[in-house]
Amino acid sequence: MNKLYIIIFSAFLIFSCKNEKKNFSVKNGDLLFTYSDCGSFCDAIEKVTSGYKGKNISHVGIVKIINEKVYVLEAISEGVVLTNFTVFLNRSFDKNGKPKVIVGRLKKKYQNLIPKFLENYKKFLGKKYDFFFDYKNEAYYCSELVYEIFSDKNNKKLFHLKKMTFIDPETKKTFPIWEEYFKNLNYEIPEGKLGTNPADISKSEKIEIIHFYGIF
Repeated sequence: MNKLYIIIFSAFLIFSCKNEKKNFSVKNGDLLFTYSDCGSFCDAIEKVTSGYKGKNISHVGIVKIINEKVYVLEAISEGVVLTNFTVFLNRSFDKNGKPKVIVGRLKKKYQNLIPKFLENYKKFLGKKYDFFFDYKNEAYYCSELVYEIFSDKNNKKLFHLKKMTFIDPETKKTFPIWEEYFKNLNYEIPEGKLGTNPADISKSEKIEIIHFYGIF
């Protein structure tokens, strides 16, 4: 009888876990972390940043639900846009051909920042992409957008800036891909300047990683 109970209970747990995962849904303000193979750029980023539990992360967006339709507010090369959730999911795939996205959610004590995000997100729409990685200008790269948008009524930021590096830790020299990139922009490499990146945000103590789409 005890063995039968254990088998039934175990089956119930397995079913419950699968069912919970199947019924998972994102909420306003959730952070979506992804990784896409962008060649030498991503290789260079991987060497100097590390995401949640060592995962490779190269992009982040914010969930925005409008009239029950799910979108992702993100900064991409075209600028700051609202992207259909399904389109966002289907940019990066795991080895089984399934979408590969990590979902982070602000911890309970920071949920009070969500209403401000919902109120102010429109002022970021249409802004240019920040190709120069300068948080003081009026353009935004992906994690810079997250940094700017989550702040309290006194404009105190939830996440933190840290010094950026474009130097290969092995050679102690600037990655060639970044030298070429900034040369083409005719812009000085912002080595040591303050900035942010999606990998660091994924490890923030201000959020909880609550769901995985696919195998990351």
